[in-house]
Amino acid sequence: MSTKVTNIVLLVVIVISFGAGVGLYPSLPDQMASHWNAAGAVDDYMGKFWGTFLLPTIMLMMLVLYFIIPKIDPLGKNIGDFRKYYNLFWVFLFLFMAYVFKLTILWNLGWQFDFTLLLMPALAVLWFCLGVFLKRAKRNWFVGIRTPWTLSSDLVWDKTHQVGGRLFQVTAPIILISIWFQDKLFYFLFIPVMATILFCVIYSYILYWRENKS
Repeated sequence: MSTKVTNIVLLVVIVISFGAGVGLYPSLPDQMASHWNAAGAVDDYMGKFWGTFLLPTIMLMMLVLYFIIPKIDPLGKNIGDFRKYYNLFWVFLFLFMAYVFKLTILWNLGWQFDFTLLLMPALAVLWFCLGVFLKRAKRNWFVGIRTPWTLSSDLVWDKTHQVGGRLFQVTAPIILISIWFQDKLFYFLFIPVMATILFCVIYSYILYWRENKS
């Protein structure tokens, strides 16, 4: 996806989110549900203003990061080498956040549904897209599997991201399966995710150690 199209898509998502918040604001309750547990039940609330506009505001701040990261990164030229995938990841991330925002608004308008049940498929898609992105990412200081060892070596970075990207993609279906095992969400979501991250950290260290040993 070109940078110009990406800029437009991200701006449109933010404008629509803020617009929906403003338009529906009078119909929303003073205390809004803002967090759901693994069973899909509400376990925390937030005041009306931030309950409505927190996610759009976060997206607006993230848009700033999207613009400035390639400009301030000392390895910004490398980002240019995978800019298409960099752009695509931000689009999927914003669409995911907009989806969460939509679910939050609908719930607070009185729609009753299992929040976790509807969230997990979107999270699985985002996680799979993250895996695709990681396999294309080049060494930089802001996005990717950033350990002291990947940041110190292009070889370690590339090998870690190839393996890590595949692991993220394999983990995505496991996240999706968690829909049918919400009472065991810890095993089907948190353990696979944390295990993937931990493996990538250890793997990058081993690669770096082998590279410098030789």
